[in-house]
Amino acid sequence: MKFITIFTSTLFFLLPSGAVFSQSNHIESSFQLPAHPRILLLKGEEEALKKSIGSEKTLVDLQNAILMESDSIIILAPIERIQIGRRLLDKSREAIRRIFFLSYAYRITKDEKYLKRAEKELLAISAFKDWNPPTFLDVAEMTLGVAIGYDWLYDYLSPASRSLIKEAILKKGIEPSLHPKNNGWLKAEHNWNQVCNAGMVYGALAIYEDQPELAKKIINRAIDAVVISMKDYGPDGAYPEGASYWGYGTSFNVLLISALEKLFKTDFALSEMPGFIKTAGYMQNMTGPIGKNFNYSDSRENGGPNPAMYWFANKLKDPSLLWIERSRLKELNIKSSNNRLLPAILLWGSNIGISNITAPKPLMWVGKGKNPVALMRTSWKDSTAIYVAIKGGSASVNHAHMDIGSFIMDAGGVRWAMDFGMQDYESLESKKIDIWGRKQNAQRWTVFRYMTQAHNTLTVNNQQQRVDGYAPLMSSSSKTKFMNATIDLTETYKGALSKANRGIGIVNKQYVLVRDEVEAADTITTIRWTLLTPASVTITGKNTAELMKDGKKLVLQVQEPATVMMKTWSTDPPNSYDAPNPGTTLVGFELTIPAKTTTAITVALIPQEAFGKAVKKIASLQNWNRR
Repeated sequence: MKFITIFTSTLFFLLPSGAVFSQSNHIESSFQLPAHPRILLLKGEEEALKKSIGSEKTLVDLQNAILMESDSIIILAPIERIQIGRRLLDKSREAIRRIFFLSYAYRITKDEKYLKRAEKELLAISAFKDWNPPTFLDVAEMTLGVAIGYDWLYDYLSPASRSLIKEAILKKGIEPSLHPKNNGWLKAEHNWNQVCNAGMVYGALAIYEDQPELAKKIINRAIDAVVISMKDYGPDGAYPEGASYWGYGTSFNVLLISALEKLFKTDFALSEMPGFIKTAGYMQNMTGPIGKNFNYSDSRENGGPNPAMYWFANKLKDPSLLWIERSRLKELNIKSSNNRLLPAILLWGSNIGISNITAPKPLMWVGKGKNPVALMRTSWKDSTAIYVAIKGGSASVNHAHMDIGSFIMDAGGVRWAMDFGMQDYESLESKKIDIWGRKQNAQRWTVFRYMTQAHNTLTVNNQQQRVDGYAPLMSSSSKTKFMNATIDLTETYKGALSKANRGIGIVNKQYVLVRDEVEAADTITTIRWTLLTPASVTITGKNTAELMKDGKKLVLQVQEPATVMMKTWSTDPPNSYDAPNPGTTLVGFELTIPAKTTTAITVALIPQEAFGKAVKKIASLQNWNRR
């Protein structure tokens, strides 16, 4: 305990660099927390929750599914401490799932079988030699899960069990976070900051009465540190790491804020950080009409329920934020879902009135920031609507790909322009591939799915985009006759192009237009325009190709330059460590432009529903928003 005394007697925490992390006294020294349970759902709140849930069939179905899954968990053997590579994270996440489900089931039903099984799991995890502090996400998630179980079941655990679990939270959760070699996340600008601070605060709240001064310091530290990562939501809510990591970082950020609000009647102004409240609009619009995400960076195309969206809908009194989420909840197969935070939907969504949700009204959402995006659609209610999403930003952002200027497109119920998204990290790390470097020559950029050539953007002289470049959003318009956005890609191609601007828009709600305006630098330049598609491709002319999928068609028509030669490229993995990409094709064309020459490239993507309708030639990008 001497080590703890040294650290907890000051308001400073050391960082790996030797710098000092100072913190404020947000919590008054005289403050006393209520008795257990105190995290998210206070003692005695179960009856009101059950009543609220009972009026919403969708939530009743979810609760019944959680209870059924809890019955399935009962027969499972407790989690064992088995690492995969350098990670224990899958075990930490399974720990949250089991403990959260079982603890919720017990609080709602008071059936002893859930209590006994949760206690067994808590004791097994507490007996691990450690929770893998070298990869602190593992510790953070494990601590959060154990803290919920300890707090929610506190009055019913045996004194011996309480002692062992409490000791594990302190020794294997909180104490390792005080060591400089483990807490670099305190200064991180990405999801580690959000997840790790949430985990440590839950641990601190769980054992508050036994370690009040330490707990206060952990909570104070988190309030000061998490704002560093929350700055990434500014100014409009576009989360730089993409949809999947929004679901990760933002969910834990909301878990942190929700717990603080519940106990302290304030979130210490965290939700007032620029862009944070607006980020619900980002996530709402990141899903297309066929239910697939705009999966740029290390994201996945298919997404499940996002419990944090229920918190935002509640906070903003805006049920329309759950238009997509309600559909996902109805389609949820809890057996195939690994969403460990599902009970939070019941905590945050019980008073929203899910059955009466109406569709959102705006058809376009635009957000600036580290990875600016423009997201547009022709309808919220029509599954065959056109949906287009484009991004700018930088490959230097956490989890980024060489995908600056890339876009996706849905129409007629088909995703025509797609993104591969992430490759499983362990599949690369197990083969000694360093996927975390961000320099121009980093090994990360040898992975096919991360390369410029694998995205719906321009490849110049067969080179990767510049990591140190940044592509800002230049303009946008939500006018229904021509919804559009333009991005300045110039820095992304520094040295090869003197100018590179890209615009994309939906014309008259009928078809999509992509226009690039480029100027070569001092040498002859080769530009490759590509579209990645899951459709079968037939070259039908020098400047046209027909895409077919699920009985639907789309025509890719190059309007300018007048003479190009359409072609396709294989997506077969070039390296032994690349993931396979079956059923996909790259289609497009190449053109060579003289030094210091300006060229415009205009491509129309015409869904079957718009065949036979006039495709207009669109003016230069500077005139787009004058239409």
